[in-house]
Amino acid sequence: MAIVKWDPLSCGPFRELSAMQDRMNRLFKDAMGRTRVIKEGLEAGVWAPPVDIYETAEDLVIKAELPGLSTEDVSVRVDDNVLTLKGERKREAGVGREDYHLIERSCGHFRRSFILPDNVDPDKVQAKFKDGVLFIAIPKFKRIRPKKIAIEIE
Repeated sequence: MAIVKWDPLSCGPFRELSAMQDRMNRLFKDAMGRTRVIKEGLEAGVWAPPVDIYETAEDLVIKAELPGLSTEDVSVRVDDNVLTLKGERKREAGVGREDYHLIERSCGHFRRSFILPDNVDPDKVQAKFKDGVLFIAIPKFKRIRPKKIAIEIE
């Protein structure tokens, strides 16, 4: 009689879980790897620039990394208390896909949307672009300190 190593993934409910995990991995791979063909015939993926969001005493600050892009490639919009960054990174003109040895930078359209909190003023958004980083500052409303009201006795 031969000794066979037992594999829990090969029987019963474990096999079903393993198959479900494989299907989910393929689903996410397909969803994350969506591509489209642009005019030059190159593939461009759906991508999202990395973003940091933090608060100072005066502002809510959003920083987005957009190396290689200019202000003409990016738009910032506030609509219904939602801030949206939108733009496109294009492949270099004159360089065909067959000329590349390695492609790691994503190209194509991107869109990031953020719901703004109630304590900021969406009408006073300021955006600056420096060294490939987009800085967006949204001023916070000034807090009105509670005022104690004296009660008169009649």
